[in-house]
Amino acid sequence: MSPTAAERGIQVRRRLLDAAVALIAERGWTAVSTRVVAERAGVAPGLVHYHFSSVQGLLSEAAVGAMREVSAMLEPTLAAAGTPADAMTALASALDPFTGDDPVSVLFTETYLAATRDPALRAAVTEVITGFRARLADWLGAHGVAAPEATAAVVGAAIDGLVLQRALDPTLTAGTIAPVLTRLLGGQE
Repeated sequence: MSPTAAERGIQVRRRLLDAAVALIAERGWTAVSTRVVAERAGVAPGLVHYHFSSVQGLLSEAAVGAMREVSAMLEPTLAAAGTPADAMTALASALDPFTGDDPVSVLFTETYLAATRDPALRAAVTEVITGFRARLADWLGAHGVAAPEATAAVVGAAIDGLVLQRALDPTLTAGTIAPVLTRLLGGQE
């Protein structure tokens, strides 16, 4: 049975989003055009504007969606951790695949930079970040960590900074940073 028009539309939209994510990481936010993303997705350029209000709208939706997916990895990481020290070790270990110059790290960096110039994107990225912080703060509070909201904000900022700096200093691995994050929470190494 052939897909319906609605199913084909969903498939095209997904291909455009996937192409945008890949191209942001490969070329940088400002180098992605309607033609380039349509070509990568294997669709006519007009379909970009059929499915999205603009190429910037496509890039924003693609990047924020990818950020939400990465943020969602927090849930199983925290669920498996019994103590705040375990949580910091698990979070640090979860960072190891992000080398700072891998596609996901570059996507985050490009998105943060673009968000400094685009208020709507900034609001969407802020929503992802504050959601991550809230989930982490809830977990930290439930596990007796003092000032869980402020602690979650600092841990979140540390994670972002570490991923950014890993492109310059690959020694910032879980083995190096987990003990420091644990000390930050007042735990033992």
